[in-house]
Amino acid sequence: MSTTEFKESIATALNNGNLTGALGRFSEAYRISRAKAYEGIDFEVVRDQIEEIKCSASSRFEELAEQFKKNAEARGAKVFRTSDPAQVKQYILDLARSKGVKRVVKSKSMASEEIHLNKALEGAGMEVDETDLGEWIIQLAHQTPSHMVMPAIHMTKEEVATVFSQEVEEGQMPDIPKLVKFARAKLRPKFLGADMGISGANIAVAETGSLVIVTNEGNARLVSTLPKIHVAIVGIEKLVAMVKEILPILTALPRSATGQLLTSYVSIISGAVPNVDGSPKELHIILMDNHRSDMAKDPMFKPALQCIRCATCLNVCPVFRLVGGHVFGKTYTGGIGTILTAWFDELKKADDIQGLCIQCGACVAVCPGKIDIPGLILELRRRLVVEKGQSMTMKAIFGVVNNRRLFHSMLRMASVTQKPFTSGRFIRHLPLFLSDMTEFRSLPAVAAAPLRDTIKKIVQPPAKEKVAFYAGCLIDFCYPEMGESLVKILNKAGIEVIFPDDQTCCGAPARYNGAYETAAGNARDNIKALLEADVKYVVSACPTCTVALKHDFIETFKSLGVTDAMAGAEQLAAKAIDFSTLVKKLVDEGRLTFKEGEDLGKVTYHDSCHLKRTLKASEEPRELLKQAGHEITEMFECDICCGMAGSYSIKLPEISAPILERKLKNIKETGASKVIMDCPGCVMQIRGGLDKDGAPIHAEHTVESLANRFK
Repeated sequence: MSTTEFKESIATALNNGNLTGALGRFSEAYRISRAKAYEGIDFEVVRDQIEEIKCSASSRFEELAEQFKKNAEARGAKVFRTSDPAQVKQYILDLARSKGVKRVVKSKSMASEEIHLNKALEGAGMEVDETDLGEWIIQLAHQTPSHMVMPAIHMTKEEVATVFSQEVEEGQMPDIPKLVKFARAKLRPKFLGADMGISGANIAVAETGSLVIVTNEGNARLVSTLPKIHVAIVGIEKLVAMVKEILPILTALPRSATGQLLTSYVSIISGAVPNVDGSPKELHIILMDNHRSDMAKDPMFKPALQCIRCATCLNVCPVFRLVGGHVFGKTYTGGIGTILTAWFDELKKADDIQGLCIQCGACVAVCPGKIDIPGLILELRRRLVVEKGQSMTMKAIFGVVNNRRLFHSMLRMASVTQKPFTSGRFIRHLPLFLSDMTEFRSLPAVAAAPLRDTIKKIVQPPAKEKVAFYAGCLIDFCYPEMGESLVKILNKAGIEVIFPDDQTCCGAPARYNGAYETAAGNARDNIKALLEADVKYVVSACPTCTVALKHDFIETFKSLGVTDAMAGAEQLAAKAIDFSTLVKKLVDEGRLTFKEGEDLGKVTYHDSCHLKRTLKASEEPRELLKQAGHEITEMFECDICCGMAGSYSIKLPEISAPILERKLKNIKETGASKVIMDCPGCVMQIRGGLDKDGAPIHAEHTVESLANRFK
């Protein structure tokens, strides 16, 4: 797919009100139902168990596959193992021909979608019917699944009625109970008349050679029992060692997939059983590899095999709920689908869709398999850059960013050249090809003097304790007042703030675009600059920058195999701390004391993605704001991304804009006159959005809110 075609597919999805409405409503309801389903369950314990079970299994696929084959065949099944999808199709075609199969019924199987099995069977003259209701609908509509659990979630009841009327029987009305009843009536004869049933499996137990199949409609049970031949296509990542290891997966799968305590049907098939007429049933189990073993040998991507296909990552993804699986994915959808596509198909097939991940990390906290999906997508980006190189545009941009003197000189120049476009502290309109950048938000004007200049004019009281301030580009060149407020607060605690002049971009833009060599250069420069001073902490008021200092420098070096800079990166990581966590610590130690009797009115708080999910700081800023005298009214979805995500809002403004629009709506509905956050990037996005919207709500950084609140 070309870039133009990909952009067009995004635009089509965003303009489909039925799609975005259905996904949005489900996403909202899902968060509530999932939380309720896990009441009384320690999710962290369950996901630790699943991680251990699946990690152990992927370390010994060969052993477990042989054990499964031995035990399944001892119970009368026939087991075929292959790494080649073409051989899977050929095995089933040969079996069908030898048995005179004319009619096939299938329950939902992502593995069969992965190898395009239906097309092969139909090409051989067989009648193939999906029996999962959602799968049957999209089969009749000649579409592909848009969601791993709910394949037809993108279709309205009116659309389904039209499909049934056109493809099955005229006169169907958009009444859901009647449509379900109609589907049941039409599918039952297909079960009874089928010569072969094809299913997947959720779990394959090596200890007993058993298959575990989980459904809500019971169709898999009919597919596996009524036809005289049952074929199960099972990816080897579904293997577990022992029967007792089923329980944690069955505990998490329904709760994470649909917010249910238990699915309606859990079938455990252990060997061939007699048909209803007493004749022997044929059970064929195909253990399919298709690069799964290769994936297990890659230490970076092995954890992706811990996926239990619950699709919870899709359900919480702010991008997926806007564009759906037909844009964000191939056979497998969403973030995890991007990773699986790169391995089961080929790396270049994930080129477009990997860019859709906004790196908010919402999926990480809810994944039952404990998969760092955003981290793996970053690694995909790195490998894509290695394989095909950077674009000329990216090379030019990162060539500037990685040259501190040139980069800073250009920013200083921008403070002058921007004047025709500025109004106060905002740039509200840009000309020509730059106009998209200000279409849905105003941008901050570059400050007349950067923080690195103004901080030198601040007279700080002498202090024994010193911290280094890592400002990041936005605070340094657009919001120097935030840095000045930080100095004021820490001075009150008896701390002198040092600003190392040689600090430069943290490398996040380069890293998030796969340009790890550039990011490593940024890391080296900053490690040298920030460790030269003898300081207790390196504090930052930008969570993205703090994550870079504490985590990303180390991870970038690891990915590149760099060892000589690792000690410095680890030393810096140990000193790095975010602003709110440091100030909360100083307050708790009695080194900072709030003014008494302050009543600052009602505010709402936006959780920055990196602060909450990576740095694990969400209560610290709230407690500080309350102690300062603010009344916090929580907004709906306070921890959902604002759509900024650095260069994401420039590359994909059509997605960034509706994410911001939803955030602004949630802010306004609180009735608060002010929204506070800990990230200058979020301030840029939300403050700019509020200015463009004309809403009388002020957006500010926590450091600004606290600047004058201490004695």
